[in-house]
Amino acid sequence: MKTGRYRLAMLVLLAAISFVPADVTAQAQQGMSSYGSPRQYYSGWSKHPTRDYHFRRMYYKPTVNYVGYKHHYVIYYPTQPKHCYFYNPYKKSYWGRCAIEHGGLYSMLAQEDRRPTVQEIPESAFPPPSDPPFIPDGQDGLRMDLPPDDLPFQ
Repeated sequence: MKTGRYRLAMLVLLAAISFVPADVTAQAQQGMSSYGSPRQYYSGWSKHPTRDYHFRRMYYKPTVNYVGYKHHYVIYYPTQPKHCYFYNPYKKSYWGRCAIEHGGLYSMLAQEDRRPTVQEIPESAFPPPSDPPFIPDGQDGLRMDLPPDDLPFQ
């Protein structure tokens, strides 16, 4: 009797496990986590209380099963009104930018050109815009969504 229940439990478990990868793959392709939450989203704009820039957070899940969110910042400087710059708070450096009206294109800096301030990055370090990068720390090849084409003062 115990053996029969054990076999039944194992069959149910194996059946459940066999369906998980396809479901997780489909959700990852749709930009959803395995918990049904979005893999990435942007906050609204905030003005820095003492400096002359606005920022929004880019929240993301590096993997489909990641619990919670990591974040980077998107920073808009009124003195550089054509671009939004992406800042990685974990590495304390800027890693790329997109035009305000980006058309889905992104300019990612090479590792050696990433700096703690935008002022330290020469204009020549930014390559021509191309496809958006993959979600930071991602392992499944899902590309990052770029921020909405809005400005903080609209």
